[in-house]
This record gives sequence, C-alpha cells and structure tokens, in this order.
Amino acid sequence: MNSSRLEMLLQMLEDDTTDSFVRYALAKEYEYCGSDDMAIEHFNILMRNDPDYVGLYYHLGKLYEKKEQNTLATDIYKQGISVSKKIKDFHSLSELNTALVNLELDI
Repeated sequence: MNSSRLEMLLQMLEDDTTDSFVRYALAKEYEYCGSDDMAIEHFNILMRNDPDYVGLYYHLGKLYEKKEQNTLATDIYKQGISVSKKIKDFHSLSELNTALVNLELDI
C-alpha cells in the first residue's frame, strides 16, 4: 500500500470534497491497495455527486463482479451505458457494453 499517495489524495479530498477527479483517484487507489469496500464506497459517493462521471461505472461494475454481486454489476453497467449515450462518450459506451455482455455470458 502506498500510504503517502493515499494520504495525499485524502488531503486533497478534504480540501475540496466536490472534486470528482480526486474522488475517482481515491477510489482507484483504495482498489489498488486491496480495499475494495472503500473503493466501492467512494465510487458510490462519486456516482451520487457527479453521475455523469462516466469512468466510474466500468470500475465499480468490475468491483461488484469481483465480489460476485452480479446483479449490482449489471445495474451499474446499464446505468453507465445510459450516461455514456447521454454524454455521447462512445468509447465508454463500447467498454460498458462489452463488460455487460461478458458478465451476462458468465452468469
């Protein structure tokens, strides 16, 4: 665990709790450190505060898959697909569609 990077991100978030990029980076850092529950918590906060931050949906869905919470993963992918269409982010749309199809094939 890179505690200095985690501490830096926590301080940055404390300085501005509305910074979506910092919240996303913090969630990814927790994921990287193996703290999946904390990562999920921060991705969910980000989704509530900035639902158009489309990058979160793929990673949150993958975390739910890892925890074998496939219904939640499916719901998250579908939400991300909707957001991707709305903001016309076709790269994210493609990744989320692929993740959803792969999950459905595995279920």
